[in-house]
Amino acid sequence: MASTTQIEVCSIGKKYGKFKALGDINLGIAEGEFLSLLGPSGSGKTTLLTLIGGYDAPSSGRLLFDGQDMTNWPAKQRGFGMVFQGYALFPHLTVAENIAFPLKVQKRSKAQIADRVAQMVEMVGLSGHEAKKPTALSGGQQQRVALARALAYEPKVLLLDEPFSALDKNLRGQMQEELRRLHRDLGTTFVFVTHDQEEALALSTHIAIFNHGELQQIGTPEEVYERPANRFTAEFLGDINLLSLDGSTGCLAETAIELPKTIAGQSHLAIRPEHMRLAADDDAIQLPVRLRDRVYLGSKSRLLLETSGGEELMLYLDNDPTDMRPGSELRVAWDARDSFAV
Repeated sequence: MASTTQIEVCSIGKKYGKFKALGDINLGIAEGEFLSLLGPSGSGKTTLLTLIGGYDAPSSGRLLFDGQDMTNWPAKQRGFGMVFQGYALFPHLTVAENIAFPLKVQKRSKAQIADRVAQMVEMVGLSGHEAKKPTALSGGQQQRVALARALAYEPKVLLLDEPFSALDKNLRGQMQEELRRLHRDLGTTFVFVTHDQEEALALSTHIAIFNHGELQQIGTPEEVYERPANRFTAEFLGDINLLSLDGSTGCLAETAIELPKTIAGQSHLAIRPEHMRLAADDDAIQLPVRLRDRVYLGSKSRLLLETSGGEELMLYLDNDPTDMRPGSELRVAWDARDSFAV
């Protein structure tokens, strides 16, 4: 069954004076999906999140929610949950009181509030911490309180603005797993801002990639990683090997290696390092390279390579006793289906 489009972003633009923060953005967010807005600092992703949440107004375009025009609705009328980068907990309130706050604003009964707070404390794994103030909690625990508070009144949409950026790597991984579980269990629509590529790939059902206020591509994690729409997306999402193409012939520059005619006219052939290997005798595509360096990474090594034309490549190799020294002449190979033109 096809998912229902819950939020529609229709030709949205945002300017601050002469500065264009967003330009003519169009995308749809399906009910129950986990959409990550991904891009470098200043790319427009947080601006779009604040427009969806009603914390700012667009300069042009419309925003629809369940088919209704919500462009001019205030944030309170939209009723979306929001988790801020800095948690934004009330320092003078306990864990339970922080979670209860939006329920009190909704004027729910004391019994309803007590039941819902207990459910949320259990859901985010904070049982036994209800009476603590935020200053007595770790960063991860504070983030759990922020999530619980935002989800307590059962919003149809949860907006998250880089909520894990202040956490260390291990704790960040734990919170990512927690967020995946919450999304799976609740089925709430999540719109998540991040500049962390691995985080977006791990969490999302779809990823929208931004740069300089423009939407570069939207798709599933597999689509944007394996078949990026342009060079920016290819380079932004993980490591990439780029080889110059002769646009008139579709061959790799300075070689006679012929490639599928569909890439003729493009400037570069892109191959992810994990799709490149040391060539075997029967590989159809083989490229001579020179080993510049070998970096030991534990279970694997990263080979830093250079073509005869001076282009740099890398690939990852399972560690073995083979003695390869800088300067060694090698040949690399890849399957044509694993490469794409940009």
